[in-house]
Amino acid sequence: MSTPQFILNILGNNQIENILTSLGIFAAAFLALKIFKTIIIQKLKSLSKKTETDIDDVFIQIIQSINWPFYLLISVFIAAQFIQLSARVEKIFGYIAILTVAYYLVRALQKLIEFSLEKLHKKEKGLDRTLINLINKLSSWLLWLIVIIIILQNFGFNVSTLLGGLGVAGIAIAFALQNVLADIFASFSIYLDRPFKIGDFIAIGEDSGTVEKIGLKSTRLKTLQGQELIISNKELTESRVQNYKRMKERRIVFVLGVAYETPSQKLKKIPKIVKDIFAEIKIVRLDRVHFKEFAPSSLNFEVVYFMQTADYQKYMNTQQKINFALKDVFEKEGIVIAYPTQTIYLNKST
Repeated sequence: MSTPQFILNILGNNQIENILTSLGIFAAAFLALKIFKTIIIQKLKSLSKKTETDIDDVFIQIIQSINWPFYLLISVFIAAQFIQLSARVEKIFGYIAILTVAYYLVRALQKLIEFSLEKLHKKEKGLDRTLINLINKLSSWLLWLIVIIIILQNFGFNVSTLLGGLGVAGIAIAFALQNVLADIFASFSIYLDRPFKIGDFIAIGEDSGTVEKIGLKSTRLKTLQGQELIISNKELTESRVQNYKRMKERRIVFVLGVAYETPSQKLKKIPKIVKDIFAEIKIVRLDRVHFKEFAPSSLNFEVVYFMQTADYQKYMNTQQKINFALKDVFEKEGIVIAYPTQTIYLNKST
C-alpha cells in the first residue's frame, strides 16, 4: 500500500528518526509553554500585586490572553528546525505564522491603548467617555488596517490599488460628514493643545462659564447665572478663549469718588489712607493710587491693585473688606463719598 501523496509532501526526505525526534521536541516545547502559562504566570501575578504600578498587570493580562494556537505555532516552529519541510509546507506555515503573530500583536497593542486611555479618563475627571471610546475604536481600526495591508503585501498582493480605493472612499465620507468631523477633530485639538480643562472658568466672546464637560461634538459650560451653555468644539477652536483659571494674579481697577466740597488737605490724605488699608490685607498687592479726574459730580481717585489668586470668590470678599475699611476711615476723617448730584447756579440780574 503506497503512502498518500500529501504525507509524502510533508515528510519529504526526512528519516523516521528525525521525524520522531521532531515530534518529541514538539511535545516537550508545547508542555513547557503550558507550564509557563499555568505556573509561572501565577507567580508573576502574585509579584505584581506587591508593586505600586499597574502596568505590570496589563502585561500579565496580555500574556494570559495568548491561547493555545500561539503556543502550538511556537512548538511547531521549534520542532521544524530538526526536519526538512517542502517549499509548499514552509510557505503555508509562513502564512499561518504571520496571521497568528499579527492577531496576537494587535490584541496586545489594543490592551496597551485601552490601558492608557483608562488612565487618561481617571486623570481627566469629567472627560467625555464617548471621546475615550471613539479614540479606542479608531486606534483599533487603524491597527487592523495597517496589519491587513502588511499581511496582504507579504502574501504577494498589490496593495497600491487597495490604498487608492481607500483614499477615494475616505474623501467621499469626509465630504459627507465634514461638519461632524470638524467638531470631532476640534475635540482632539482641544485635548492635545489643552487650552482649558474641566473646572476652568473661561470666556468666549460675551459668554462665560465653568467647563463641566468636554464632549465629542461640543463642550458644556455652567454659567454664573446657573444655566448650561453648549458650544460646538469647532466654534471653540476658532474663537478667542480667555481662561481665568490660569491667571496667577487678578488685576483690579476701581474708582473712588469723593464730594467736591472735600478740602484739599483731606484729599491729600486719601492715598495714604488707601495704602494703610491695603497694608493690612495679605493676598493683595497695591499698584497705585492717584487723584485721577474732576468728574461731573465727584473728585475721582483711581485705585489699582493685584489679587494674588484667580479665585473670584476671594476677590469679591477682599473687595468687600476694602470697601468697608474705606467707609469706616472716611466717616472718621469726615470725608464724604460722592453720589450723583447736579448743582444749578442762578445769576439774578438787576
